Amino acid sequence: MTSPALPQRFGSLVWERLRGNRPAWLSLWLIAGMAGMALAADLIANEKPLYMELEGRSYFPVALDYGVWLGVARWPEPLLNADFQRLAERAERVVRAPIPYSPQRVDIRSETFAAPSGEHLLGTDRLGRDVAAGLIHGARISLTIGLVVVGIQALIGITLGAAAGYYGGMIDMAISRLIEMMMSVPTFFVIITVAAVFPPSIYLIMVILGLTGWMGIARYIRSEFLRVRAQEFVEAARSLGASDARVMFRHILPNALAPVLVAMAFGVATAILSESGLSFLGIGVPAHLVTWGSILAEARANTFAWWLAVFPGAAIFLTVTAYNLLGDGLRDALDPRVTGDAP
Repeated sequence: MTSPALPQRFGSLVWERLRGNRPAWLSLWLIAGMAGMALAADLIANEKPLYMELEGRSYFPVALDYGVWLGVARWPEPLLNADFQRLAERAERVVRAPIPYSPQRVDIRSETFAAPSGEHLLGTDRLGRDVAAGLIHGARISLTIGLVVVGIQALIGITLGAAAGYYGGMIDMAISRLIEMMMSVPTFFVIITVAAVFPPSIYLIMVILGLTGWMGIARYIRSEFLRVRAQEFVEAARSLGASDARVMFRHILPNALAPVLVAMAFGVATAILSESGLSFLGIGVPAHLVTWGSILAEARANTFAWWLAVFPGAAIFLTVTAYNLLGDGLRDALDPRVTGDAP
């Protein structure tokens, strides 16, 4: 037996409400565009050519790079450990990426702290690395961190919140005390402690942010489960012999997920902002990894290089604002009281 709590047209109604909220709708498109840019980062900014004809043979270095990374291809002899910028100069034909630079490549031929120009659209940093390439590949890192962190938070928060709200009693009390205890843990100091013990790793940062930020989702889920578990369709599912897991995750959870979606949208923005702040401080992030925060950090000691502050700062601001506006839009779209029509 399935839950009758949400009518079939509720999803369409929420979508229409979201489309009617112009800031949230524009934010959704901005996030989609940034996600597309992050997925295609290697095709947009890369020192490896998209296509190259060398000594009468055709090569697709960027595609080969993906194959090598997946373990399904090998670099041919002419491209093995090659300097692609020099190799491209010898090629008969070459199709370069729109930004022919990799974010981590230190090019001694490039001018350090070069202002934005036709050669480097957003300038270069103190090592001569292209800022535009760093921003494009940094988008992949920031969005990945946001989604992975929120995924960890949702997995833990939904599981514990569902158990607390469904079973109640001692289980609810134990999980509620755990939530209160975790809320008193200072995430920043945990990250500093881990960074002092372990080598810098972006994966550790994601895990720590995920393990220390699930409490809000758990509290939302707990309160929704307490509200929904007493409804008739839940009692009907129990009377038909449905297991606790089926009742919790097949019947109650879909009716309790709305506030969690809003919290997850805000959580992605918070995770991106946290990572940018840690990168800015140089904590927990490998020195060779180019992120929005690490680019922004170079502007502290080099205030004349305004482009190192303006462009990554604008990227962080737009991304965090877009997720916050999307969260506001989802909250309004999922709340029937905003428009006066119940789902």
